[in-house]
Amino acid sequence: MGKIAERPETGKLFFDFRYSGKRCREQTTLDNTPKNRKKLESILNKIEAEITLGLFEYHTYFPNSSLAQGFTKQAHIQRTLEAHDTPLFKEFSNDWFEEMKIQWRQSHISTIEGTLRNYLNPCFGEKEVGHITKKDVLEFRASLAKVTTRSKRNLSASRINKILTPLRMILSEAANRFEFSSPYHGIKSLRVPRTDVEPFSIEEVKGVIEAVRSDFRNYYVVRFFTGLRTGEIDGLQWEHVDFTRRQILVRQALVEGRLEYTKNDGSFRTIEMSQLVVDAMLDQQKSTGGKNFIFCTRTGSSLSHRNVTKRVWYPLLSYLCVFQTKVATDSRRSLPPIPRESCH
Repeated sequence: MGKIAERPETGKLFFDFRYSGKRCREQTTLDNTPKNRKKLESILNKIEAEITLGLFEYHTYFPNSSLAQGFTKQAHIQRTLEAHDTPLFKEFSNDWFEEMKIQWRQSHISTIEGTLRNYLNPCFGEKEVGHITKKDVLEFRASLAKVTTRSKRNLSASRINKILTPLRMILSEAANRFEFSSPYHGIKSLRVPRTDVEPFSIEEVKGVIEAVRSDFRNYYVVRFFTGLRTGEIDGLQWEHVDFTRRQILVRQALVEGRLEYTKNDGSFRTIEMSQLVVDAMLDQQKSTGGKNFIFCTRTGSSLSHRNVTKRVWYPLLSYLCVFQTKVATDSRRSLPPIPRESCH
């Protein structure tokens, strides 16, 4: 462990520590006072922490030291030797993927597969992981900002961050295994602008429930008054509804047509049912009580949220907007239910 000491002949303080197997003593111009000692001890603690983490660069703290040039050259040679025999990115990323996917949900596995196939391997696949530089990573990130989607829009900051996350994980794991400094070190995620959330008012909720087609009324009552996510309500089964305790047990979600356990501990929860929700559930039980899924197709299979959005939700919103425009001058008119045939 290093220390701050005084040179008797000058009365000045100096650093005394070990780095890379050598004893290092660096002189300062500060007198031996309690305040100066405290200041230098704080710096020494930081130096030793960086040495422990493998982040210490001698010339950053002591640029005029005769030792700095030697340590810098030694570090460069060491990095060159360490990075000389590392696997290609595509080979290492494939190994990493096979090792990691046991802990992921199927939907996340598909996402990572797509990210590797469409973005990471085309750019880094033929490079050795030990030869990828920080400049390479930054240039790749800049190139993502120029990618356009099918809707002719650039990738959002959030999407770019999600593409870069597995790259950071792969490079960090490779750096640990082959003992080199990850080029991703010091690169921060892009700032994601906040979006304003404008929830429905209770009057708007009532308007939606009154107007929606009858076979989806219970569905939206439960959605609005429980806060269930799309995958959770689409994957909800009767065995997870406790009418005695008036509870919904959220244990699974429907993801890409597959039932999967909830994503994390926060999603694994119990929801208390209000009387409105209980009534909707009891009414729904009359039509789907003999099936596994509470809300399902006529054949009993799970709903497709894309179909529900396209055939029910969007037509409903369009209908409500048109109707509100027509009756804007007459608040006494009631809202008629949306015709079922217009949703097909």
